[in-house]
Amino acid sequence: MNKPSLLGAVSAAALLLLSACSSGTEPAKPADGAAAADGSAFPVTVPTKFGDVTVEKKPERVVALGWGDAETALELGVQPVGASDWLQFGGTGVGPWDAAKYQTPPQLIQTLEPSYEKIAALKPDLILDVRGSGDQKRHDLLSKIATTVGVPAGADNYLTSAEQETKTIAAALGAKKQGDELLAKVDKAFAAAAAAHPAWKGKSVTVATRTAEGWGAYTEGDVRLGFLQKLGFTQSPSIAKLKPNSGGFSASISDEQLGLLDANLIVAFPIFIDRKQIDGDPQWTLIPAVKDNRSIVIDGELSNAFSAGTPGAQLYALDKLVPLMEKSGLK
Repeated sequence: MNKPSLLGAVSAAALLLLSACSSGTEPAKPADGAAAADGSAFPVTVPTKFGDVTVEKKPERVVALGWGDAETALELGVQPVGASDWLQFGGTGVGPWDAAKYQTPPQLIQTLEPSYEKIAALKPDLILDVRGSGDQKRHDLLSKIATTVGVPAGADNYLTSAEQETKTIAAALGAKKQGDELLAKVDKAFAAAAAAHPAWKGKSVTVATRTAEGWGAYTEGDVRLGFLQKLGFTQSPSIAKLKPNSGGFSASISDEQLGLLDANLIVAFPIFIDRKQIDGDPQWTLIPAVKDNRSIVIDGELSNAFSAGTPGAQLYALDKLVPLMEKSGLK
């Protein structure tokens, strides 16, 4: 299984969004209490993989291209004029946990291969490409259009954590305090859920997916695994031993090796296939965790929130996934 497959909506969205654009090129007013409302915070310098980037003044026209970057900006009170819709939400390009925050819909931009002409036409003064591939050529092209804040220092290839994404975007928007408060709110929610379920601490977990190309499991550094680790779980030793694909955050699993997915808990979801192709797979049903009702298959909005990894998405997924875990056979 290759990188685009395990990214899920990443590559497919890039193709499907070639013509999926909406209006909304006028500057959007920040929401009440906007995080970046005070221009006195500028200039700010943000460390990235590509070196320190200085944002000289408060951005007025933000284009958010990284996976989840638009949601994070919205949660910090800034409305992008252009954004990429990685998970094919349509509409404003963000999940239901954030969609109502837009006052003016952004123009949607392709994902893996964005139209640089379309981005330039929006006349941005800041481009966010924080949770992305970390590709140098892409960064250089974007930087010719406007100040571009790319993946954080130490991150690469969609391995930007939720914390890194929020902190980096908050810094670029002059909203460090608001970013810290947002992360603290998420941490508090996870801590409360973990405290309410002490038996989960130290239990092994596998995050699996199936696409039209086959099975895969997410590895250390992925936001989905990180979500469950914050609830006390540890990565399955069987998956931890596997060499990640070239993308660095997932490993392919053959049908013959499907038993490697076994753990105290399995959370699985389909990507562009019907979930019946997971539930009805004979090899899947033979996995001990599946036999013992210690597996959860998610799809729809919950799967998208689980994958998005932004603060709002994490809170949404936490509210929906924990009850499913409680109802499973996990002890």
